[in-house]
Amino acid sequence: MQKQLEKILMPVAVKLGNNVVLRSLRDGFMIVMPLIMVTSFFLLIGNFPIPGWNEFWTSVLGSNWNEWFSAVSTSVFSFSGILSCMGIGYAYGKNRGLQGIYLAVVSLVSFLILTPTVITAGKKKIEAVQTMYLGANGVFLGILIAILSVEIYRFAFKRHWTIKMPAGVPPAVSESFDALIPIALVILVFFLIRIIFSLTSFNTAYNFIYTLLQAPLKNVGNTLPSVLLYNFLASLLWCLGINGPTITNSVWSPIFFVLTQDNLHAFQHHLPLPHIYTQPFIDMFTTYGGGGSTLSLLIVMFAVCKSKRIRELGKLAIMPGIFGINEPIIFGLPVVLNPIIAIPFIIMPTLNTFLSGMAFTLKLLPYTNGVQLSWTTPPIISGWLATGSWKGSVLQIIEIVIGVFVYYPFIKILDKQYLEEERKAEEKNLEINFDEV
Repeated sequence: MQKQLEKILMPVAVKLGNNVVLRSLRDGFMIVMPLIMVTSFFLLIGNFPIPGWNEFWTSVLGSNWNEWFSAVSTSVFSFSGILSCMGIGYAYGKNRGLQGIYLAVVSLVSFLILTPTVITAGKKKIEAVQTMYLGANGVFLGILIAILSVEIYRFAFKRHWTIKMPAGVPPAVSESFDALIPIALVILVFFLIRIIFSLTSFNTAYNFIYTLLQAPLKNVGNTLPSVLLYNFLASLLWCLGINGPTITNSVWSPIFFVLTQDNLHAFQHHLPLPHIYTQPFIDMFTTYGGGGSTLSLLIVMFAVCKSKRIRELGKLAIMPGIFGINEPIIFGLPVVLNPIIAIPFIIMPTLNTFLSGMAFTLKLLPYTNGVQLSWTTPPIISGWLATGSWKGSVLQIIEIVIGVFVYYPFIKILDKQYLEEERKAEEKNLEINFDEV
């Protein structure tokens, strides 16, 4: 199977790896990745899933102690869209032979031009920007803005629509004047785009993207096909750089909330639990280690991968991954716009949903009791707590092991590709050192 997948996917992977746009997307996410990785640990500390953790630190540091850690994680997670836009603008501009810093800045400004700046509160209109526009929901829009900004800038630059300064002017001053007209053109285009959207029923570019993604998610119910669709779409959106659950939850959350409350009420009154598809079912039995069920992927990265890049990423990502924080994997491997890893990333949550749904339907283990556990609760512990039975932990272990086998052939393909890149880089360094000698 692995040989067949390599035969089919390796040429595609090489071709995609040489594509300047996709390479720039990868490089842009890599710029943001260290920020995500560092702040993930602050998020974990603030939400550590052991009894009495919050109470203990509240008694020591006061009731606002969690806000200190939230401030750090929010500084990146709530602005990941705009940070990705800047990083991709910089990388794409640089890969196109332009001054990357100017493209990062103009991409940022273009993003803000399209961002809604008025919040309606009753009859009042307040000038402010909600982080929902700047965070993970804005990543896909940020990608489009960065690419379009660079292309407009490049269009003007290639036609020498620049202001040339005399030879004696310092390079920094000369470069800034070179960028003046191209930047003005970029800003003018996005100014017009904002006006065009304001004249439509969407009102903003953000609403346009959001509506197109949300429309297919309507009219769903409390069934296995419904939950399969939920996890399939959430995983697919993650592969496009969008926080999938944030989109899908806008439709499914009210349903899951009511079902969870029904089970909790029955559990409290010692009545039979009525529903399978509750929020704890989604959180604890469909994705392990975060979206895509990437805990299985991390196990494979540690066990069989030889690429330094993958192994080092695995070392850094394993602790957050155990607690369901997998942004380091999504943006560091990356998963986003990576056709090789996207396949198992979409398959595993969908497969876990089906297997778990069948296991609960056949009453092989008790239904989830409706108690809302922290989403950072690790597998095995969460399976036992959510069902009140060791069978919940066993089901989780089985699905994690299945995930290892599903991810294995795909990560090996990526591992081989990265090993080849590392080998060429080492040979190039040896040639440079030999030339210097």
